[in-house]
Amino acid sequence: MPSINFDNYQTEEFYDEMFDGGGHPRAGAKALIDCINGLPGDALLNRQKAIERALLQMGITFTVYGDKAGTEKIFPFDLVPRIVQAFEWRHIEAGLKQRIAALNAFLSDIYGEQRIVRDGVIPQDLLAKAKSFRPQCVGLKPPNGIWCHITGTDLVRHSDGGIYVLEDNLRCPSGVSYVLQNRLVMKRSFPEVFADSRVMPVVNYPSKLFETLASVCPNENPDPNVVVLTPGIYNSAYYEHSFLAQQMGISLVQGEDLVVENDKVYMYTTYGLEQVDVIYRRVDDDFIDPRCFREDSMLGVPGLMDAYRAGNVALANAPGTGVADDKVIYAYVPDMIRYYTSDEPVLPNVPTYICERDDDREYVLEHLEELVVKAANEAGGYGMLIGPASTPAEREEFARRILDDPRNYIAQPTLSLSRVPTIVDDHFEGRHVDLRPYILCGADDSWVLPGGLTRVALRKGSLVVNSSQGGGSKDTWVIADQELAEDDVAL
Repeated sequence: MPSINFDNYQTEEFYDEMFDGGGHPRAGAKALIDCINGLPGDALLNRQKAIERALLQMGITFTVYGDKAGTEKIFPFDLVPRIVQAFEWRHIEAGLKQRIAALNAFLSDIYGEQRIVRDGVIPQDLLAKAKSFRPQCVGLKPPNGIWCHITGTDLVRHSDGGIYVLEDNLRCPSGVSYVLQNRLVMKRSFPEVFADSRVMPVVNYPSKLFETLASVCPNENPDPNVVVLTPGIYNSAYYEHSFLAQQMGISLVQGEDLVVENDKVYMYTTYGLEQVDVIYRRVDDDFIDPRCFREDSMLGVPGLMDAYRAGNVALANAPGTGVADDKVIYAYVPDMIRYYTSDEPVLPNVPTYICERDDDREYVLEHLEELVVKAANEAGGYGMLIGPASTPAEREEFARRILDDPRNYIAQPTLSLSRVPTIVDDHFEGRHVDLRPYILCGADDSWVLPGGLTRVALRKGSLVVNSSQGGGSKDTWVIADQELAEDDVAL
């Protein structure tokens, strides 16, 4: 069988993350390209199959709700990584730290004095109509003033070569377990390339996560009791919940494992009740406390919010952070950065039309075939219209939805997302990608995982990278500066 190589790979008119417009390897990619081109016969396909078997044996899965063929899915993985240079990563890292600082300031403000509304930076009616704004959180004072401790921010590269923020994920961002496991299987498959390419490590994420969680302990306990709160085995990200708890060496609990007494949270153990200091909650706001939010919730802990208000437990992320996930509020993040930091945004937003505005709505309705329309509070690729790929009937339906509820929709230009070579049968084809870095914000500092989750649209021509819509993932290699010590790379 002839070997798979990059000899006939075509970048076409798209920005390619591995090759420049002339077909030459970008900096940091040559060692990998030479290795793949030098593999004999079907060696590359065998490595791909070995990785898929390893991921299956690890049980790395996600759940697609409503899938009649079965809910448990293996997250597809392609072994050609995305490569990011050190100088570019420093730019991304600085922009993400700036962004999360502004978002934390925004959350403190809108659940407090609402200065940003009073000063006319964000319209009052947009905030009042935000479905994810939680009146129950007004007046809350999270430990150390941090609302969002773990963020997953989705980035895309356009054909102009620029990096843009596509959206922020501040509620219960998922996917980091795939980053860690992808790196593990890739190192086993290409150990020699890692040594030559100076790839920055990701293996320390669980320890950094634990440090972040422990740093916001609301009392003076030098050894805080930290737990992961999961909705249970039927949640789409349950694998990640259990994986992170195991990696951090802490307890994985469900609501029934916890009880509140005298405004303190305790965990049932074989030795009796143990006080819990910090909860990394992977349960949505509406379900964490039936006394405060949804009365019919069987997933939460009655009285949890009373313990939180009393300052006896920290919740990561804090309740109420979902308002910053609202895609209409997203359009104002550059203004938030200017308002709270007096600096210009390092990373730009994708230009966004807000359908609540009369002029924006008129433009969107007249140009639906050119735009991507998104519902303000949907995720996973749902509630979206990709204009160039839509039918007249679909555009008519979205026009009706926009007119019925304009506050619930935004629209953006259809970006020409960058691509990465991907194995398709017995050759390489370019497939569109995005990137979700993970930012940890603790009491002392913020930290960005070098790389993050590269999601790939495996369907030819598709711009939708979500796993629920047929997407997969790739490893992300951030190439270290030359002066970085050998102990700090390739892990």
